[in-house]
This record gives sequence, C-alpha cells and structure tokens, in this order.
Amino acid sequence: MNWRCSRIAGLLLLVVLAVFGAQAQSPTATDPSYTADSIVNAATQVPGTLAPNTIATIYGKNLSWTTHAVTAGDLDGGTLPDALEGVSVYVNGILSNLFFVSPGQINFLIPYEIVGSGATVVVERQGIVGPAVTIPLATTSPGLFEWNGNFALAEHADGSLVTAVAPAQPGEVIVLYAAGLGRTIPDVASGHIVSTATSILYESELQILLNGQPCPASSIWYAGLAPGFAGLYQINLELPQELAVNPQIQISMAAQSGPANVELYAQ
Repeated sequence: MNWRCSRIAGLLLLVVLAVFGAQAQSPTATDPSYTADSIVNAATQVPGTLAPNTIATIYGKNLSWTTHAVTAGDLDGGTLPDALEGVSVYVNGILSNLFFVSPGQINFLIPYEIVGSGATVVVERQGIVGPAVTIPLATTSPGLFEWNGNFALAEHADGSLVTAVAPAQPGEVIVLYAAGLGRTIPDVASGHIVSTATSILYESELQILLNGQPCPASSIWYAGLAPGFAGLYQINLELPQELAVNPQIQISMAAQSGPANVELYAQ
C-alpha cells in the first residue's frame, strides 16, 4: 500500500482498524446484524451525522466470517477495494470502499459523491443482506482522531508523535488528523489514495478551538487530505504563543462539531 511510512501511519492503522474493539465470533448461519446507532464516525466513535468521504465504522454481529485489513494487494489502481472477504457495504446503493472487515466490525468510507440529508446503509456478506438502516448526512462531519484515551492524534513537524513526554510547544506548528471534513478542491475519486496535498472545499467554515477559544484562521496553514491515505484529513495548525497545559481541543465546521472533551498534549 502506498501509505506514508511513518510512526503516525502505523498508529493510525491501529486506531482505525483495531483499537475500536473488533472481536472474533464463531460463524453462524445468521444474517449480518447492526443498527443505525452502531454506525459511527471512526474518529469520534460517536453515532449520528456523517458526511461524504468520512471514514466510518459499523459495529454488529455476523458482518464477516473472517478478519481482513486492507493490504497493498487489495488495492485497485491506487483505490481501496469495494469488497473484502465477500463483504460489501452499500450507501444509497453505491458500493463503498473498505478498510477492514471482521465478524464484529467494518471500517468503510462514505462515498465521496453521495448527496442528500440521509442515506441508507446495507451490509452484504456473501450474498446475505443485512437490514437497511438510515443515517443522517451533512456536508461535513468533523472529528479529530484520538489515542491514549481522549488525546488528539497529532505529530510534530519532524513526524514524531505529540505525547506526554514530547508535548506540543507554544508557537509550534503541529499536524492534527481528522475525519469528515467533506469535499475537496479538486474533487477526488471515492476511495482513491491521494499522492498530493488536496485542500478541503469548506475551509472557510473550519475552526479549531483551544479551551473553547477559536484559533485565528491564519493559524491553519493547511486543511485537506493527507497524502498517502484515502479519506484521512490533516490540519497543519500553528499553536498560539500563550498555550495552556493540555488544553481541550475541538474541531468545528458550520453546525457540526467534534466532541469537546478531547485534549492535546501541550506544555
């Protein structure tokens, strides 16, 4: 896979594909089982409104007979597959691109081209179709990826992780990782792994708040897709010169906001 070879890439794969509780189950002759409330934004793990090009997770039972995370051999011309181990996910009848399948969890991408205020999601496992459930949609569904509890997944300019022993510093430019920031300029094919910086369309709506206070728009150096990934966004943020210790950090776009209890390792 042409995903960036760095510590952040490895950690993100753990966060997106494994950390959120996929559990092996003995195959049984039952249909795939899930609900609208068990479909969440993969970054926030919160059900509710999703958006085009959002990495999402379905939790349920009998979703797949096996566990399979995407490898380079699964890619088709630099694009994520739309079937793994005989499992497919349809959103309004459109085949979604897949990151991971297991008996209890599927990670997939809301199709980039989808429009409307709601969508019907259906899981098909080797010809057996699960229930059709409806989820709300908006143009964006922003959320920061988290690790080590409720801390934002971020890195320093040298690619090293922002951690308790290597916290962000006042005035430093850090990279945050997010899901659900919507369409881009230019448009991208759904599931395509981008190779260059691709800015978000709704950049004027984006806000990053530290302890409830919005950072100046000029402090956001870049907001767009992360090169080497599909559906993953990065935000290059210049931190203020006066920075609280481990401030709460929240992402907001128009009427949609991520959880307010996320913290950033900082000193």
